Amino acid sequence: MKKHIVYFGTLICLILALTGCKKKEEIMQVPTETQTQSVVEPETETQIETHEGELRSFYTGEWIDEKLAYNRPVAVMTENTHVTLPQYGLSNADVIYECPVEGGITRLMALYQDFAKLEKVGNVRSCRLYYVYFAKEFQAVYFHAGESKYALDVLNSSFIDNVDGITGKGGAFYYRDNGRKAPHNLYTTGANLASAIEKYGYENSLPQDYEPHYQFTTEDAPNLLEKGVDAAAVKLYYVDAKPWFLYNEEDGLYYRYEFGEKQVDGENNEQLAVKNIIIQNCYSSLKNANNGTLDIDYQSGGTGKYITNGKAIDITWKRASSTDKTRYFDPDGKEIVLNPGKTWVEISENSRSGNNVIYSTKEEFQK
Repeated sequence: MKKHIVYFGTLICLILALTGCKKKEEIMQVPTETQTQSVVEPETETQIETHEGELRSFYTGEWIDEKLAYNRPVAVMTENTHVTLPQYGLSNADVIYECPVEGGITRLMALYQDFAKLEKVGNVRSCRLYYVYFAKEFQAVYFHAGESKYALDVLNSSFIDNVDGITGKGGAFYYRDNGRKAPHNLYTTGANLASAIEKYGYENSLPQDYEPHYQFTTEDAPNLLEKGVDAAAVKLYYVDAKPWFLYNEEDGLYYRYEFGEKQVDGENNEQLAVKNIIIQNCYSSLKNANNGTLDIDYQSGGTGKYITNGKAIDITWKRASSTDKTRYFDPDGKEIVLNPGKTWVEISENSRSGNNVIYSTKEEFQK
C-alpha cells in the first residue's frame, strides 16, 4: 500500500514538473514586438561658391580674376561690311556699339577689358566723331585707323587717349593681312594693344574709385522684365548689313546674324551672342551732304528699348555731358539693371527707328 502511494506521489510530481516546463516554453515562445530602428541619413555638405580671388566685372557683371578687374579697357573700331567678314576678336568683346556711318553701312566699336591674349583683332577702320564720345564713357583707350576730318581736333587734344594706325607712331602696333585687299586688311593683336598703351605712356589701370557704366543684377536674381513684351527676334533697320538677333531659350542669349547669315568670329568660328541688347535712338544730321558724313547726337537724350531674357521694355536715356556716362531708365523712371553678360548697343537714328522691329515669336519673324 505504501508502495502504491509513493508511485502515485511520484507520478503527480512528474506531471506537475512537465506542465511547468511546458508553460515556461510557451511563455518563452511569445513573440516580442519588433523595434523599428530609425535610419540616420548622412549629412550632405552644401557647396557654396566663394569666388575667392575674383571680382565682378564693371562691364559684364560676371565674375572675373581680381587681377583683371581694374584693367583699363580698349575700344577698337571694327569694319562691318560684307567684304571684311569674318571679323576677328568680337566674341571676346564685353560691349559692342554699332552705329550707322555714311552710305548705309555700320561700323562697330568693340570694348575689351581682357585683351592681352587676343591673337587677331579687326579689321580696324577709321573713327567717326561720335564714337570718340562713346569710348570716353568707358574710360577706354581708343584704337582706330584714321578718322573723319571732323574728329581730328578732339583726337589731337587730351580729351581721349587714342592710337591711330595710319598716322604717327601708332602704325607700329598694327599689321596688314596680305590675304585681303586694303583697306580691309588692317589688324592688331592683344600684345600690340598692350604695347601701344605702354609706348604712349597711357594709364593701363582704372582708378580705384571707378564708377561702373552699368548696373547689374546677379545670376540668382535675374531681371526678367516681367512687364515687358515678348522678344524672340529683333531686326534692325541698317540697310546694308540688315542684322537681326534670335533668342535662344536654352542659354538665354541673343544670337547675331547679318548679311543673311550667322555673324561669327574668325578667330574661333563662334557665332556672336549677347545677354543684353540696348537700342538707343538718337537725333542725326549730315555733317557733309556731299559725302553723306553723319553726325549722331550722343548727348541730348531720347528713347529706346532694353531687351533681355526674351523680353523687351521701352526705355529713355540721358547723358549729362560729353564726359559723363549715358544712363538708361525704365518706364517707371528707375535706372535699368542689366543681366550679367555681354551687351550690344545699337545706335539708331530717330528718323529710322520705326523700322526696327521686335517679334514676339520666331515664327512671326520668319514669315
